[in-house]
Amino acid sequence: MEITGKDYKVWYDEGNSLVFLKGILRLDGIEEYKPIMDLLIGAISAESALAIDLRELEFLNSSGISMLSMFIVEVRNSGKIEITLQGSNKVLWQTKSLKNLQRLMPSMKLEFV
Repeated sequence: MEITGKDYKVWYDEGNSLVFLKGILRLDGIEEYKPIMDLLIGAISAESALAIDLRELEFLNSSGISMLSMFIVEVRNSGKIEITLQGSNKVLWQTKSLKNLQRLMPSMKLEFV
């Protein structure tokens, strides 16, 4: 599965249980993030553990952060998926926002490079 836009790319690597988000995501509202949310939901339906690699995601607007929050809540409520978010210490939004997402699901793992 892959979603490509002008400034971003999102894809699911089934063999490694990894979802990658790369580039700049400035979609307009939650509705425009629906295909990405669908990709994430599809990925967790096939896995018992999933990592989401955000290290090359330079920017994510508030709608995108809301979408990730809704996804984390969905995972938490399912109670059967182990999630790891991989972020970069060099990307400012990630250092703050990913820690806030962990408050929604304390068992979620955060890895910063």
